[in-house]
Amino acid sequence: MRLLRTVGLALVVAVLGTVVVSCGDGGSGDGSSLTVYSGRTEDLIGPLLEQFSNETGIDVEVRYGDSAELALLLQTEGSSSPADVFISQSPGALGLLAGEGMLAELPDDLTGRVSEGFAGSDHTWVGITGRVRVLVYNKDLVDPADLPQTVLDLAKDAYSGRVAVAPTNGSFQDFVTAMRSELGDQVTVEWLEGLAANQSPNYPKNSAIVEAVARGEVEMGLVNHYYNLRALEADPALASVNYFFPADDVGSLVIVTGGSVLASSDSQSAGEQLLAWLLSEDVQATFVTETQEYSLLPGAGRPEGVPELSGFAADTIDYDVLGGGLTATIEIIRESGIER
Repeated sequence: MRLLRTVGLALVVAVLGTVVVSCGDGGSGDGSSLTVYSGRTEDLIGPLLEQFSNETGIDVEVRYGDSAELALLLQTEGSSSPADVFISQSPGALGLLAGEGMLAELPDDLTGRVSEGFAGSDHTWVGITGRVRVLVYNKDLVDPADLPQTVLDLAKDAYSGRVAVAPTNGSFQDFVTAMRSELGDQVTVEWLEGLAANQSPNYPKNSAIVEAVARGEVEMGLVNHYYNLRALEADPALASVNYFFPADDVGSLVIVTGGSVLASSDSQSAGEQLLAWLLSEDVQATFVTETQEYSLLPGAGRPEGVPELSGFAADTIDYDVLGGGLTATIEIIRESGIER
Protein backbone atom coordinates (compact mmCIF):
# COMPACT_ATOMS: atom_id res chain seq x y z
CA MET A 1 0.00 0.00 0.00
CA ARG A 2 1.29 3.45 -0.89
CA LEU A 3 2.15 5.43 2.22
CA LEU A 4 0.86 8.98 2.48
CA ARG A 5 3.09 11.91 3.29
CA THR A 6 1.67 14.47 5.69
CA VAL A 7 1.63 17.94 4.18
CA GLY A 8 2.33 20.86 6.45
CA LEU A 9 -0.60 22.29 8.36
CA ALA A 10 -0.56 24.81 11.14
CA LEU A 11 -3.38 23.32 13.15
CA VAL A 12 -4.26 25.13 16.35
CA VAL A 13 -7.04 23.69 18.45
CA ALA A 14 -8.06 25.09 21.80
CA VAL A 15 -8.72 22.14 24.07
CA LEU A 16 -11.83 23.31 25.83
CA GLY A 17 -14.47 21.50 27.79
CA THR A 18 -12.34 18.56 28.86
CA VAL A 19 -13.31 17.03 32.16
CA VAL A 20 -11.14 15.42 34.77
CA VAL A 21 -12.85 12.88 37.02
CA SER A 22 -11.57 10.36 39.51
CA CYS A 23 -12.59 6.72 39.58
CA GLY A 24 -12.26 4.85 42.84
CA ASP A 25 -11.89 6.07 46.39
CA GLY A 26 -8.96 8.39 45.78
CA GLY A 27 -6.35 5.80 46.70
CA SER A 28 -5.36 2.35 45.61
CA GLY A 29 -4.48 -0.67 47.60
CA ASP A 30 -0.86 -0.72 46.43
CA GLY A 31 -0.35 2.97 45.72
CA SER A 32 -0.71 2.53 41.94
CA SER A 33 -2.55 5.18 39.97
CA LEU A 34 -3.27 6.02 36.34
CA THR A 35 -4.18 9.17 34.48
CA VAL A 36 -6.21 8.38 31.38
CA TYR A 37 -6.89 10.78 28.53
CA SER A 38 -10.08 9.46 26.92
CA GLY A 39 -11.55 10.41 23.57
CA ARG A 40 -14.39 8.05 24.39
CA THR A 41 -17.19 9.78 26.25
CA GLU A 42 -17.79 9.31 29.94
CA ASP A 43 -21.14 7.57 29.45
CA LEU A 44 -19.49 4.92 27.23
CA ILE A 45 -16.35 4.09 29.16
CA GLY A 46 -16.60 5.81 32.54
CA PRO A 47 -18.41 2.94 34.30
CA LEU A 48 -15.85 0.45 32.98
CA LEU A 49 -12.91 2.51 34.21
CA GLU A 50 -14.57 2.76 37.60
CA GLN A 51 -15.07 -1.01 37.61
CA PHE A 52 -11.40 -1.54 36.75
CA SER A 53 -10.39 0.71 39.62
CA ASN A 54 -12.63 -1.14 42.06
CA GLU A 55 -11.37 -4.57 40.95
CA THR A 56 -7.65 -3.75 40.89
CA GLY A 57 -7.25 -1.05 43.53
CA ILE A 58 -5.56 1.16 40.93
CA ASP A 59 -6.80 4.72 41.24
CA VAL A 60 -7.85 6.14 37.85
CA GLU A 61 -8.22 9.80 36.96
CA VAL A 62 -9.77 10.55 33.58
CA ARG A 63 -9.63 13.56 31.33
CA TYR A 64 -12.36 13.42 28.70
CA GLY A 65 -12.32 15.30 25.42
CA ASP A 66 -12.28 15.03 21.65
CA SER A 67 -9.71 12.46 20.51
CA ALA A 68 -7.94 14.76 18.04
CA GLU A 69 -7.84 17.61 20.54
CA LEU A 70 -6.44 15.34 23.24
CA ALA A 71 -3.77 14.11 20.82
CA LEU A 72 -2.76 17.69 20.11
CA LEU A 73 -2.72 18.40 23.84
CA LEU A 74 -0.43 15.42 24.37
CA GLN A 75 1.86 16.76 21.65
CA THR A 76 1.97 20.10 23.43
CA GLU A 77 2.59 18.57 26.86
CA GLY A 78 5.28 16.25 25.54
CA SER A 79 7.23 14.21 28.07
CA SER A 80 5.82 16.33 30.92
CA SER A 81 2.27 15.15 30.28
CA PRO A 82 0.52 13.63 33.30
CA ALA A 83 -1.18 11.10 31.01
CA ASP A 84 -0.31 7.42 31.31
CA VAL A 85 -2.89 5.99 28.91
CA PHE A 86 -4.58 7.45 25.83
CA ILE A 87 -7.87 5.90 24.71
CA SER A 88 -8.93 7.21 21.33
CA GLN A 89 -12.22 7.22 19.48
CA SER A 90 -10.28 6.88 16.24
CA PRO A 91 -7.03 5.31 15.03
CA GLY A 92 -5.97 8.55 13.37
CA ALA A 93 -5.15 10.26 16.66
CA LEU A 94 -3.21 7.18 17.83
CA GLY A 95 -1.23 7.01 14.60
CA LEU A 96 -0.42 10.69 14.88
CA LEU A 97 1.18 10.20 18.32
CA ALA A 98 2.89 6.99 17.24
CA GLY A 99 4.54 8.93 14.44
CA GLU A 100 5.89 11.37 17.01
CA GLY A 101 7.44 8.53 19.05
CA MET A 102 5.20 9.34 22.01
CA LEU A 103 3.70 5.87 22.53
CA ALA A 104 5.34 2.95 24.30
CA GLU A 105 5.67 -0.41 22.54
CA LEU A 106 3.10 -2.86 23.90
CA PRO A 107 3.94 -6.53 24.57
CA ASP A 108 3.06 -9.15 21.97
CA ASP A 109 0.70 -10.96 24.32
CA LEU A 110 -1.39 -7.78 24.47
CA THR A 111 -1.48 -6.73 20.81
CA GLY A 112 -1.90 -10.41 19.89
CA ARG A 113 -5.27 -10.59 21.62
CA VAL A 114 -7.08 -8.90 18.73
CA SER A 115 -7.59 -10.16 15.21
CA GLU A 116 -4.85 -9.38 12.71
CA GLY A 117 -4.93 -5.83 11.40
CA PHE A 118 -6.44 -4.26 14.51
CA ALA A 119 -3.24 -3.17 16.25
CA GLY A 120 -0.45 -0.81 15.26
CA SER A 121 2.19 -2.49 13.11
CA ASP A 122 4.77 -1.05 15.50
CA HIS A 123 2.84 -2.39 18.52
CA THR A 124 2.33 1.10 19.97
CA TRP A 125 -1.44 0.76 20.19
CA VAL A 126 -4.10 -1.93 20.24
CA GLY A 127 -7.69 -1.86 19.04
CA ILE A 128 -10.43 -2.10 21.65
CA THR A 129 -13.68 -2.09 19.62
CA GLY A 130 -14.70 -1.79 15.97
CA ARG A 131 -17.28 0.31 14.15
CA VAL A 132 -18.29 -0.13 10.51
CA ARG A 133 -19.15 2.87 8.36
CA VAL A 134 -22.70 2.72 7.03
CA LEU A 135 -25.29 4.83 5.28
CA VAL A 136 -28.26 5.36 7.59
CA TYR A 137 -31.47 6.16 5.71
CA ASN A 138 -35.12 6.92 6.40
CA LYS A 139 -37.18 3.99 5.12
CA ASP A 140 -40.24 6.22 4.63
CA LEU A 141 -38.32 8.56 2.33
CA VAL A 142 -35.86 6.32 0.49
CA ASP A 143 -36.59 3.42 -1.84
CA PRO A 144 -33.99 0.69 -1.19
CA ALA A 145 -33.57 0.45 -4.96
CA ASP A 146 -32.12 3.98 -4.88
CA LEU A 147 -29.37 3.10 -2.41
CA PRO A 148 -25.85 3.38 -3.85
CA GLN A 149 -23.64 0.43 -4.72
CA THR A 150 -20.55 2.40 -3.71
CA VAL A 151 -19.96 5.34 -1.41
CA LEU A 152 -18.56 7.22 -4.39
CA ASP A 153 -22.06 7.43 -5.89
CA LEU A 154 -23.09 9.83 -3.13
CA ALA A 155 -21.23 12.65 -4.87
CA LYS A 156 -23.49 12.35 -7.94
CA ASP A 157 -26.26 14.81 -8.74
CA ALA A 158 -28.91 12.20 -7.90
CA TYR A 159 -28.00 12.57 -4.21
CA SER A 160 -27.92 16.36 -4.09
CA GLY A 161 -28.99 17.64 -0.67
CA ARG A 162 -29.92 14.15 0.48
CA VAL A 163 -26.83 12.91 2.36
CA ALA A 164 -25.76 14.31 5.72
CA VAL A 165 -22.10 14.37 6.75
CA ALA A 166 -20.05 15.33 9.81
CA PRO A 167 -16.84 16.81 8.31
CA THR A 168 -15.28 17.77 11.65
CA ASN A 169 -15.93 14.37 13.24
CA GLY A 170 -12.94 12.09 13.83
CA SER A 171 -14.49 9.01 12.22
CA PHE A 172 -15.32 10.97 9.05
CA GLN A 173 -11.73 12.23 8.95
CA ASP A 174 -10.38 8.71 9.38
CA PHE A 175 -12.68 7.52 6.62
CA VAL A 176 -11.43 10.23 4.25
CA THR A 177 -7.82 9.34 5.06
CA ALA A 178 -8.57 5.70 4.27
CA MET A 179 -10.14 6.76 0.98
CA ARG A 180 -6.98 8.71 0.16
CA SER A 181 -4.93 5.61 0.89
CA GLU A 182 -7.12 3.27 -1.14
CA LEU A 183 -8.17 5.47 -4.06
CA GLY A 184 -5.71 8.35 -4.12
CA ASP A 185 -6.01 12.03 -3.37
CA GLN A 186 -7.53 13.02 -6.72
CA VAL A 187 -10.51 10.67 -6.40
CA THR A 188 -10.99 11.64 -2.76
CA VAL A 189 -10.91 15.37 -3.45
CA GLU A 190 -13.36 14.96 -6.34
CA TRP A 191 -15.69 13.02 -4.03
CA LEU A 192 -15.55 15.66 -1.31
CA GLU A 193 -16.05 18.45 -3.82
CA GLY A 194 -19.03 16.56 -5.24
CA LEU A 195 -20.60 16.36 -1.77
CA ALA A 196 -19.89 20.07 -1.31
CA ALA A 197 -21.51 20.91 -4.66
CA ASN A 198 -24.49 18.80 -3.56
CA GLN A 199 -24.85 21.02 -0.49
CA SER A 200 -24.67 17.98 1.75
CA PRO A 201 -26.16 18.95 5.13
CA ASN A 202 -23.58 19.27 7.91
CA TYR A 203 -23.97 17.94 11.44
CA PRO A 204 -21.47 17.96 14.32
CA LYS A 205 -21.50 14.23 15.01
CA ASN A 206 -22.91 10.81 14.09
CA SER A 207 -25.71 10.79 16.65
CA ALA A 208 -27.05 14.11 15.35
CA ILE A 209 -27.18 12.68 11.83
CA VAL A 210 -29.10 9.60 13.00
CA GLU A 211 -31.59 11.78 14.84
CA ALA A 212 -32.08 14.00 11.78
CA VAL A 213 -32.61 11.00 9.49
CA ALA A 214 -35.06 9.40 11.92
CA ARG A 215 -37.26 12.49 12.03
CA GLY A 216 -37.11 12.99 8.25
CA GLU A 217 -35.03 16.16 8.29
CA VAL A 218 -32.62 14.57 5.83
CA GLU A 219 -32.98 11.32 3.86
CA MET A 220 -29.59 9.69 4.52
CA GLY A 221 -26.31 10.17 6.32
CA LEU A 222 -22.82 8.69 6.69
CA VAL A 223 -22.27 7.37 10.22
CA ASN A 224 -20.83 4.49 12.25
CA HIS A 225 -23.16 1.52 12.51
CA TYR A 226 -23.79 1.50 16.25
CA TYR A 227 -25.40 4.93 16.52
CA ASN A 228 -28.56 3.79 14.76
CA LEU A 229 -28.60 0.47 16.60
CA ARG A 230 -28.64 2.33 19.91
CA ALA A 231 -31.33 4.72 18.66
CA LEU A 232 -33.53 1.80 17.60
CA GLU A 233 -32.97 0.07 20.91
CA ALA A 234 -34.38 3.16 22.63
CA ASP A 235 -37.25 3.52 20.14
CA PRO A 236 -37.89 0.58 17.77
CA ALA A 237 -40.49 2.64 15.90
CA LEU A 238 -37.89 4.94 14.35
CA ALA A 239 -37.76 5.00 10.56
CA SER A 240 -33.94 4.93 10.39
CA VAL A 241 -32.23 1.87 8.85
CA ASN A 242 -28.55 0.99 8.45
CA TYR A 243 -27.35 0.22 4.95
CA PHE A 244 -24.02 -1.61 4.74
CA PHE A 245 -22.03 -0.96 1.58
CA PRO A 246 -20.57 -4.00 -0.22
CA ALA A 247 -17.71 -5.48 1.81
CA ASP A 248 -15.10 -4.63 -0.81
CA ASP A 249 -16.14 -0.97 -0.98
CA VAL A 250 -14.19 1.64 0.97
CA GLY A 251 -17.57 2.83 2.25
CA SER A 252 -17.64 -0.20 4.57
CA LEU A 253 -14.44 0.77 6.37
CA VAL A 254 -13.95 -0.72 9.82
CA ILE A 255 -12.79 2.01 12.21
CA VAL A 256 -11.36 0.96 15.55
CA THR A 257 -11.25 2.63 18.91
CA GLY A 258 -7.89 1.97 20.44
CA GLY A 259 -5.68 2.30 23.47
CA SER A 260 -2.03 3.10 24.08
CA VAL A 261 0.42 3.73 26.88
CA LEU A 262 2.47 6.92 26.81
CA ALA A 263 6.24 6.43 26.49
CA SER A 264 6.69 9.12 29.16
CA SER A 265 4.52 7.30 31.71
CA ASP A 266 5.96 6.08 35.00
CA SER A 267 3.07 3.59 35.27
CA GLN A 268 3.43 1.65 32.04
CA SER A 269 2.79 -1.73 33.68
CA ALA A 270 -0.50 -0.51 35.18
CA GLY A 271 -1.40 1.03 31.82
CA GLU A 272 -0.87 -2.30 30.09
CA GLN A 273 -2.98 -3.92 32.79
CA LEU A 274 -5.85 -1.55 31.98
CA LEU A 275 -5.66 -2.27 28.25
CA ALA A 276 -5.55 -6.02 28.90
CA TRP A 277 -8.61 -5.68 31.14
CA LEU A 278 -10.50 -3.80 28.44
CA LEU A 279 -9.71 -6.69 26.09
CA SER A 280 -10.94 -9.37 28.47
CA GLU A 281 -13.85 -11.46 27.26
CA ASP A 282 -16.27 -10.12 29.88
CA VAL A 283 -15.54 -6.47 29.13
CA GLN A 284 -15.65 -7.07 25.39
CA ALA A 285 -19.07 -8.69 25.82
CA THR A 286 -20.18 -5.53 27.62
CA PHE A 287 -19.10 -3.39 24.68
CA VAL A 288 -21.06 -5.62 22.30
CA THR A 289 -24.26 -5.58 24.36
CA GLU A 290 -24.14 -2.05 25.78
CA THR A 291 -22.61 0.09 23.02
CA GLN A 292 -23.35 -2.40 20.20
CA GLU A 293 -19.84 -2.18 18.79
CA TYR A 294 -17.85 -5.08 17.39
CA SER A 295 -15.45 -6.93 19.63
CA LEU A 296 -12.02 -7.32 18.01
CA LEU A 297 -11.30 -10.62 19.73
CA PRO A 298 -11.14 -13.58 17.32
CA GLY A 299 -14.39 -15.52 17.34
CA ALA A 300 -16.18 -13.02 19.59
CA GLY A 301 -19.89 -12.33 19.37
CA ARG A 302 -21.34 -9.34 17.57
CA PRO A 303 -24.32 -7.02 17.98
CA GLU A 304 -27.63 -8.39 16.79
CA GLY A 305 -28.53 -7.63 13.18
CA VAL A 306 -25.07 -6.78 11.82
CA PRO A 307 -22.83 -8.73 9.42
CA GLU A 308 -19.82 -10.70 10.60
CA LEU A 309 -16.81 -8.44 11.07
CA SER A 310 -14.68 -10.93 9.18
CA GLY A 311 -16.82 -10.25 6.12
CA PHE A 312 -15.36 -6.79 5.70
CA ALA A 313 -12.02 -6.19 4.04
CA ALA A 314 -10.59 -4.52 7.12
CA ASP A 315 -7.09 -5.86 6.50
CA THR A 316 -6.81 -3.74 3.36
CA ILE A 317 -6.59 -0.59 5.49
CA ASP A 318 -3.29 0.22 7.17
CA TYR A 319 -4.40 2.09 10.29
CA ASP A 320 -0.94 3.56 10.71
CA VAL A 321 -1.53 5.35 7.41
CA LEU A 322 -4.67 6.86 8.90
CA GLY A 323 -2.55 8.54 11.51
CA GLY A 324 0.21 9.62 9.15
CA GLY A 325 -2.21 11.43 6.91
CA LEU A 326 -4.54 12.93 9.48
CA THR A 327 -3.44 16.55 9.34
CA ALA A 328 -3.36 16.49 5.54
CA THR A 329 -6.86 15.04 5.54
CA ILE A 330 -8.19 17.85 7.73
CA GLU A 331 -6.73 20.38 5.29
CA ILE A 332 -8.20 18.57 2.26
CA ILE A 333 -11.66 18.44 3.88
CA ARG A 334 -11.56 22.16 4.65
CA GLU A 335 -10.36 23.10 1.17
CA SER A 336 -13.05 20.98 -0.50
CA GLY A 337 -15.82 23.31 0.68
CA ILE A 338 -17.79 20.50 2.31
CA GLU A 339 -17.75 22.26 5.70
CA ARG A 340 -20.58 24.75 5.89
